[in-house]
Amino acid sequence: MKKNIAKVALLSLTLGLSSCDVLEQAAQTALEVSENGATTKLTNAEVISGLKEALTVGISNSVNLTSVTDGFLGNAEIKLPWPESALAMKEKAIDLGLDAQVNKIVETLNRAAEDASAEAKPIFINAIKNMSIEDGFAILKGGEGAATNFLRKNTTDQLVEAFSPKVQNSIEEVQLTQYWEPVATKYNQIMKFTGGEQITTDLNAYVTEKAIDGLFIMVEKEENNIRQDPAARVTDILKKVFGSPEAQN
Repeated sequence: MKKNIAKVALLSLTLGLSSCDVLEQAAQTALEVSENGATTKLTNAEVISGLKEALTVGISNSVNLTSVTDGFLGNAEIKLPWPESALAMKEKAIDLGLDAQVNKIVETLNRAAEDASAEAKPIFINAIKNMSIEDGFAILKGGEGAATNFLRKNTTDQLVEAFSPKVQNSIEEVQLTQYWEPVATKYNQIMKFTGGEQITTDLNAYVTEKAIDGLFIMVEKEENNIRQDPAARVTDILKKVFGSPEAQN
């Protein structure tokens, strides 16, 4: 009994928790797992370790998939489409025979997102390090997408801050404005002459938002894969934690 209390106290210091009530609640919700026919309880440390491992694996896989050529462009689920605010411009450009330029703009939008997504990993890792016991049990019992929601809540502002300058650099590197501006200029000239609404789409903000959205879609897929598929639990701690009844709810 004394050893268990000492472990909880040590874990609270490690994770930066100051509330005894939270620690008691977490300690009382220790999970039972079956191994080789015997039922044992998972410690708080094992639960947190397993969740951190799952998030780290999911994040690494997601960033590796999105930060390469065609990571966004070749994935229909997260591919950045033509900006909705400029659909009228797209239609007019096609009418003017600028199909190639339209396709090039979509390609370069996605290339910028692919370049920027590599910036996410250290931000995600920092959020994982600051996970509390209370966060951990909420994620474990929260079902599909709970870990991704934790990351979304704790990293979105930092991701926007980190992505924005990277996206701007990428826009310049892939020469997005070189393709965008002539089409937009021609369209706006027509709108000015006809009295229609001109286009002022902020490409940096658009790519930043869509790149972050796509990254979270991939992280959630990886998280749910670990929850659902035993084969995706590539370490002993993942097998132990996500094999528990609570993780299956």
